Amino acid sequence: HVQLVESGGGLVQAGGSLTLSCAVTGDSAGSSCVAWFREVPGLDRDGVAAIGTDVRGVATTYYDRRLVKGRFTISRDNAQNVVYLQMKSLTPEDTGTYFCAKHTTRDFCPLTVWGYDTWGQGTQVTVS
Repeated sequence: HVQLVESGGGLVQAGGSLTLSCAVTGDSAGSSCVAWFREVPGLDRDGVAAIGTDVRGVATTYYDRRLVKGRFTISRDNAQNVVYLQMKSLTPEDTGTYFCAKHTTRDFCPLTVWGYDTWGQGTQVTVS
């Protein structure tokens, strides 16, 4: 069965950088959309970024520009079956638990939880 395992979270000072990893097993990372979500206690999970594949087989990326503001980059290593989220210029507002999730489709990747049926356990990011 499909499993997602996040890593790379931690404590970082404001202005610093982190790269989160989402290792996919049991399926190809490129077979459907993989997204990163951020959860803050008491609030819904916000979609931060997603990566899918268009009909030509080209990776396509999606960002919540309100949250990301050009600071985050999502990427995928098909050989390693890993999806990354590179985060820079972090602020305390980026603090939260970051989850990766896999969708049921690959050519349009929503940034809401709808349709994401496999989730990792989350990794904590704290920006001081």
